[in-house]
Amino acid sequence: MPVALPPAAEFGEPLPVVPAPEVLRFLARRRSASAMTLRAPGPTAEELDQLLRLATHAPDHGKLTPWRFVILEGDSKAAFAARLEALAQSRGDAQAAAKLGKLTVPPLGVAVISSPKAPHIPEWEQRLSAGAVCTTLLYAALAMGYGANWITDWYAYDPEAQAILGLSPGERVAGFVLIGTPAEPPRERERPHVESLVSHWDAQR
Repeated sequence: MPVALPPAAEFGEPLPVVPAPEVLRFLARRRSASAMTLRAPGPTAEELDQLLRLATHAPDHGKLTPWRFVILEGDSKAAFAARLEALAQSRGDAQAAAKLGKLTVPPLGVAVISSPKAPHIPEWEQRLSAGAVCTTLLYAALAMGYGANWITDWYAYDPEAQAILGLSPGERVAGFVLIGTPAEPPRERERPHVESLVSHWDAQR
């Protein structure tokens, strides 16, 4: 059953910053599920609408919405994968064809397309915004109780594959977010030691 989300806030409505310990608990134990373990059922149409709505709540300098979504599911996803497989086979690249399992197995894929809009905001920041959309979509799917994984692989970067997906000049694939019901729970992986990644700027340097 779809999660009951609050209604969308009205433009200019005050949104108080309040503690959300349940979000912190979620982040502390968040783990992506392997794409190859994702099975049906995936999100319903209503749940997908909710996930996409949540995904747009990502940082976006200039309020440009420099990204868009391409939904891959059902027969359309199978046809997309088949065209990618034919492309790989036309090149004699069996390894590339074999990598399509991550795309074909999950019931739902959302391609997040980075689509820079205006020159007055640095393109780099607009690309980062698309990455933030991927992250937010991934987290929203997991919080909804589905398994999810953010991948790219060769068909995110190959010009002919991008043409099959329908990208326009200047657009890039920020990621394919794959969603479904995990056949097995993901296991925790090794995490970085934060202390080794942190420094404090010293004005005396």
